Amino acid sequence: MGLFNRKNNDTNTPADPAMSEKGRQYAIAKRHGDRKTANRLVREIGGGSSSNEEQAAFWQGADDYDNLPPAYSKRRNRR
Repeated sequence: MGLFNRKNNDTNTPADPAMSEKGRQYAIAKRHGDRKTANRLVREIGGGSSSNEEQAAFWQGADDYDNLPPAYSKRRNRR
């Protein structure tokens, strides 16, 4: 048991990795302000062709990316 333990916890893996990746792409688009891509991805999963498990995997992928902090801080000289 170390401070930087790298054990993987497989209990949090999504049921559908493809939908999880789409959720990650959605979160990236939202973070960068790309409304066109974000709306397209939401329309793809909300079209009725995806099941509840696929939608859950999509939102889990988006939440997983949202939990990551930004790589850099925003500029502070425009306060």
